[in-house]
Amino acid sequence: MTGDEYIERAVTALANREYEQAGDAYSRSGWSTLAEPRDGLSPFEADEHGWVGRALRSLAVGAVAYRVAGKQTRATRRCVEGVAVAKDLRTGLSEPAQRACLLEFAADFHAIGAMSGVEDAYDDAETAYRDGDIEEPQRWGTTPLFEAAAEPIKQLARSTANGEIAIKWEDLHGSDPSQPGAFLAHRARYKRSRFPSLIETVCSEGYLAAPRGTTEYNNAQYRCPACNSSDVNWTGDSTLCMRCSRPMERSD
Repeated sequence: MTGDEYIERAVTALANREYEQAGDAYSRSGWSTLAEPRDGLSPFEADEHGWVGRALRSLAVGAVAYRVAGKQTRATRRCVEGVAVAKDLRTGLSEPAQRACLLEFAADFHAIGAMSGVEDAYDDAETAYRDGDIEEPQRWGTTPLFEAAAEPIKQLARSTANGEIAIKWEDLHGSDPSQPGAFLAHRARYKRSRFPSLIETVCSEGYLAAPRGTTEYNNAQYRCPACNSSDVNWTGDSTLCMRCSRPMERSD
């Protein structure tokens, strides 16, 4: 199976509140994507798009799912693994922006795993962004690597916001792209202030939303059997309630 196919399994598990199974599926997605980020692409070679970030994204969300399931030890192990992989991948990427983003990922794993040194890890990422010779920060911010690094915190935030988009692209980045280092360093500062508390909230509430895909409000063809909402979230091959991530029922 491919990494995307394992994510489909993970989303189905999230919809069924089977968080340990979701963690397993996300983990398998991460491992398979690490082996081959894209067809014919090696994870150890330079890649201007940073497709390998999707593997780290899967490992990160999988670790969150384990924590929600009460599997703290497995979550911590996955995060230790994620830190090691993120730092190892830096040897294959030469762009300063990408190398800094991998440190951002490493800091996220510290936060998700409730590991020591969270503040220092985000400080390392912020410094790497500020000191790197970075050009075109807005372009980097829209590449697969950077988008993958943004997805876990966005998924957690919408878990606590009734399914709405609670963190936007503008929230994660600085206001002045003419200052590339500061523009991207804002990602690390923002996550340092928001991510740990979001993780704790999701874990205490015992609910992790499915990733947001294509959405539609007030779709008369669908109804959520759990909360009676007609707001739909099409994510991957699943048709879920935008509010509670349960599978939607369609009326003929």
